Amino acid sequence: MKKKMTTVEFRGTPEQEAKLLEVIAKYDGVKGKMMPILQEAQDIYGYLPIEVQKIIAEKTETPLEEIYGIATFYSQFKLNPNGEYSVAVCLGTACYVKGSAGVLEEISKELGVEVGSTSSDGKYSLEATRCIGACGLAPVMTINGDVYGRMTKDQVKGILAKYR
Repeated sequence: MKKKMTTVEFRGTPEQEAKLLEVIAKYDGVKGKMMPILQEAQDIYGYLPIEVQKIIAEKTETPLEEIYGIATFYSQFKLNPNGEYSVAVCLGTACYVKGSAGVLEEISKELGVEVGSTSSDGKYSLEATRCIGACGLAPVMTINGDVYGRMTKDQVKGILAKYR
């Protein structure tokens, strides 16, 4: 059974849009402008929602598909905002071979949030990450920067209870 992906309602402000339009104007006529525009747009909004991508597409006369392709290709760009509690599980080699995929699946099930998504109430975001450099603690999970090592699926519910 496939889980339904949830999205957070876009809450951009007129001030943010004005800043975005200034950024777009700043790069008008500049070759290779899309990366800096997307980077600065993400700085303004914290992520790159489709609404922002549409503004960029319209104002730069670039197909939305091209902008979306760039935003999804580069790992530096986020399509969803961080939740109040940002949960990440390392899927680097050491963590993966010690069971991090199962831990990630358990967290997703427990929170009702798909990997790479944010809960509709904005409380939780869930990411799979590359190596975070704590291989000796594998498998590793972080919540807002707090590190939890030697994770097992059985520990997930208890740890998440602290963030409810």
